[in-house]
Amino acid sequence: MKPPKSIGEIIDGIQPIEPEWIEKARGRTAQLVMPPRALGRLHEMAERCCAIQRTLSPRLDIKAVAVMAGDHGVAAEGVSAFPQAVTGAMVQTFLAGGAGINAIARHAGAQVWVVDMGIIPSIDPQEVRGGHYLKVSKVAAGTASFLRGPAMSRSQAEQAVMTGISHAADLFESGVEILGTGDMGIANTTPSAAIGAVITGAGLEDMVGRGTGVDDAGLRRKKEVIAGGLALNHPNAKDGLDVLAKVGGFEIGGIAGLALAGAYFRKPVVVDGFISTAGALIAQALCPAVTGYLFAGHQSEEPGHKLMLRHLGLSPILDLGMRLGEGTGGCLAMTILQGAVRVFNEVMTFEQAGVPGK
Repeated sequence: MKPPKSIGEIIDGIQPIEPEWIEKARGRTAQLVMPPRALGRLHEMAERCCAIQRTLSPRLDIKAVAVMAGDHGVAAEGVSAFPQAVTGAMVQTFLAGGAGINAIARHAGAQVWVVDMGIIPSIDPQEVRGGHYLKVSKVAAGTASFLRGPAMSRSQAEQAVMTGISHAADLFESGVEILGTGDMGIANTTPSAAIGAVITGAGLEDMVGRGTGVDDAGLRRKKEVIAGGLALNHPNAKDGLDVLAKVGGFEIGGIAGLALAGAYFRKPVVVDGFISTAGALIAQALCPAVTGYLFAGHQSEEPGHKLMLRHLGLSPILDLGMRLGEGTGGCLAMTILQGAVRVFNEVMTFEQAGVPGK
């Protein structure tokens, strides 16, 4: 399948999951040598993978995580416990293989790719350790503060989404069978909470959390900043690109592109935590059928995350109190999905095992 040239083209090419494939897969599950649905949600996961790939022999062996990185002008409003310089430093840590996502990806057998969607520093892939895993696709050196105006232009929002689509297309073309979303960007729980509030309709008291660990005064400031930005910019909840442009981030747009590409190329995409789910909300606003191709890797400690997942109609695979981001929860959940598919493919049927059925 050729890579799409526009967001409209990719949306036109996305078809909803076909119930017929779910039913075919359920028929196979019913023959496995175990009591009916004995492995609970593992069966549903495997059956949806069958429907995504349109096969009764699904494969999830080749895994990758795309960590989308971007800086945020709203960091200047005092909404994060960490300085903005951490974004670029963590990108180099990912490339060096020393971050949380790297350890979990090694456990899961997944590649880790980092995409510079718009961090402030310029990092030359040829001058840093592990630079061959860095893709520089900078929309701009950070967004503007949405407390002062739109975070980005609509054309920049479109560019961010298309960049995510392009990088996912390259990974799928290289053989990747399941893709995880990751993020890095100091202050990015603030735009994510703003997106969540707009699209789900939830109040800020329920949506906004402490992110990297702001104190009570910082949490109040964060809510005030989001409220002010929403009042100033009036994002349209029915227009995903408008929401992204008004209060979003470049990496969030890139994640939305990853989700859309998964649906277009019929590959499962495992969404990580709060920031990644904000990207999934943008993708769903653009194309509701995308959610059939998404798995929620885990439920974050951020209070609004469960409201986002409820809006998407997704149930988290893991609930471990994680709040790191980077793609860690989603990557770990890939191992559960792979296990579900292996059960589907490798467990004998009653007939094959010579075991009497009911």
